[in-house]
Amino acid sequence: MKFTDGYWMMREGMTIVHPVEIRDIEIQQSQLSIHTACKRVERKGDTLNAPLLNVEVSAPMPDVIRVRWTHHAGKYPKGPEFEIYKNETNDVHIANNDDTVSMTSGGLTVNIAKNGPWNMAFVNYGKRVTGSGSRRTGYIQSSDGTSYFREQLDLGIGEQIYGLGERFTPFVKNGQSVDIWNEDGGTSSEQAYKNVPFYLSSEGYGVFVNHPERVSFEIASENVSKVQFSVPGENLEYFIVGGRTIKEVLANYTALTGKPALPPAWSFGLWLTTSFTTNYDEATVNSFIDGMFERDIPLHVFHFDCFWMKEYQWCDFEWDPAVFPDPEGMLRRLKDRGLKICVWINSYIGQKSPLFKEAMEKGYLLKTTGGDVWQWDMWQAGMGIVDFTNPAAACWYQEKLERLVDMGVDSFKTDFGERIPTDNVAYYDGSDPVKMHNYYTFLYNKAVFEVLQRKLGKNEAMLFARSATAGGQQFPVHWGGDCSASYESMAETLRGGLSLGLSGFGYWSHDISGFESTASPDIYKRWVAFGLLSSHSRLHGNETYRVPWVFDEEAVDVLRFFTKLKSRLMPYLYASAIESSVIGLPMMRAMVLEFPEDPTSHHLDTQYMLGDRLLVAPIFREDGIVKYYIPEGRWTNFFTGESVAGGRWREEEHSYMSLPLLVKPNSLLAIGSNDQRPDYDYEEGISLHLFELEDGAAASAIIYDVNGEQKRTVTASREGSEIVIATDGAANKPWTVVLRGITNANRIIGASAAHNAQGTTLIPDIGAAKIIVSL
Repeated sequence: MKFTDGYWMMREGMTIVHPVEIRDIEIQQSQLSIHTACKRVERKGDTLNAPLLNVEVSAPMPDVIRVRWTHHAGKYPKGPEFEIYKNETNDVHIANNDDTVSMTSGGLTVNIAKNGPWNMAFVNYGKRVTGSGSRRTGYIQSSDGTSYFREQLDLGIGEQIYGLGERFTPFVKNGQSVDIWNEDGGTSSEQAYKNVPFYLSSEGYGVFVNHPERVSFEIASENVSKVQFSVPGENLEYFIVGGRTIKEVLANYTALTGKPALPPAWSFGLWLTTSFTTNYDEATVNSFIDGMFERDIPLHVFHFDCFWMKEYQWCDFEWDPAVFPDPEGMLRRLKDRGLKICVWINSYIGQKSPLFKEAMEKGYLLKTTGGDVWQWDMWQAGMGIVDFTNPAAACWYQEKLERLVDMGVDSFKTDFGERIPTDNVAYYDGSDPVKMHNYYTFLYNKAVFEVLQRKLGKNEAMLFARSATAGGQQFPVHWGGDCSASYESMAETLRGGLSLGLSGFGYWSHDISGFESTASPDIYKRWVAFGLLSSHSRLHGNETYRVPWVFDEEAVDVLRFFTKLKSRLMPYLYASAIESSVIGLPMMRAMVLEFPEDPTSHHLDTQYMLGDRLLVAPIFREDGIVKYYIPEGRWTNFFTGESVAGGRWREEEHSYMSLPLLVKPNSLLAIGSNDQRPDYDYEEGISLHLFELEDGAAASAIIYDVNGEQKRTVTASREGSEIVIATDGAANKPWTVVLRGITNANRIIGASAAHNAQGTTLIPDIGAAKIIVSL
């Protein structure tokens, strides 16, 4: 929200006061409380008839500092509030001298000037990264009686801002106005399904505004050298998140708001759905599955979209008997074929659903302020909304899902959760409806995730969720919503996923070939390559089926090729998934996250790193031409073995069976032997590919089993002409080493070797714990 008329003046009807001078400082063991006058106090009379603003500064964990501004403290707070995780043993250092008072938490320090104009500066590991100076913090009153708190933090020359949720607008947020408000607007607008009041800076820090209600950001768009954020009300709370690197900043932010759970290994395989408004029954479903198996396309999850339930009765959680007369038997038959099952749900109960009356009588639906059930006809006729602030309602909803899990359902697509009303609404626990608008999705997805975790066990629970807010990363996986069947929409979808990854979300997917309309065979095949080199991979659409043979026979070949490729990459991908869960980094990483020291990477939004080793550049053109950037070093084309020099842009033309997939130098990549499914024994027949290991460099790979247990670590190091490759698990199962981009391997101690025509060295079936390669 903009408050000013140019740089000097306020907009008509707006008045603002700023902290001008410090009146007193109260120092506690780990907190500062500072009262600031909003005008110069030169005599006692100046203390009258003017606001006094209070700022509290504390540190919930290392590298994180909390700032809370308050004007009037007498308003009783209403929930909800984001769940914040604290480190109770955090060592906080406070220094108070003549000129400044400072607080240090880990490597992050805030310095507050005690004399002169208000000035607060944040220093991250010795570098000043941002701050708020004179006339930047403001308490604002509007002529309509609404009050606001505003903060303006410094934005440096060349500094780039990212994140704020899954946004489909330009990847770099500088120059944009962003309202944190969940809406169902598709992928081609400034609206977003997943709004997160957290941004990440290219300068190596983050800012989390701890308000679930609408937060308005002006990123170099009102004051071009500031990031401004504002909320209605009498207080404003935000956290500055530091770290030695951008990766550490994300790790600290997810430590504050919650780490992503680890999805099950089977979920990384290929998903196929019935699509939305298509006609289908068990025979149709079987025809799809048979067609995939007959064409040797590995399929791992089948999803039933909305019409598994009877029309007008969403949700009643009952299979439409006219279409699925034997659902238990059907699910058993599908699972006997090795498939996992997902079904579509949402948190809305249509009036025709038999559950509506039950939920109404028990008080489980969201009510109006007059005590009636809140209803409307958008989406489902007369629908009500489950009130998850009522514990009994949440349990009731979960019981309906438990029955489906007992029937054989493995996952739920938790659709919607964005269109949550704010007017004439009363929640069971008295929550503020405006704050609940964004926060509702957290309670909704949490309730569903808890069912799956309770019934199936840890690391077996996963959703396919559309809406989210801060903290929602704890309940993966999320997908990008309703995109269109075009290259432009494919690109905006990727931008949204990269922004979400820089907002703390570890796993992300999208509707391969677009949800709206039907893609051309060309777009379908290009999107398949992108989709199978994403965290999770789902074929889904609106009015038509997404099986490849309805496009053309080449589409069948392309889908088969990339599905099998992803299965072989699973030892590497699953290790990356575990890293995402433990540390809080996304699997699909914007280039700036891996290469913050390279300014060219700061703007890249049509390519990404899959994990920390693989560079992927999807193709967004009908002619198959792609232009992408390669950071410094000698990279290797995964498919051809070509060595590619970095530090430059590269333009290539690719067939449908290819796209730029490059391996970072000094990489040890674990490649599996099974191309039929994602959940297999990753040690069985494993191959370790060593790429462009430089003198003095080292590389490593960790191999896990499908339960997330570490089974083997392999390390490679090079000194001069000698490479040592060692494993701590060689006695268990044989392993193969492939040297790629490393030539002249003339002597190998501990194994034999063979060379192919490209000079690649293959060292198969090693039984020893260590081999030495002489060059």
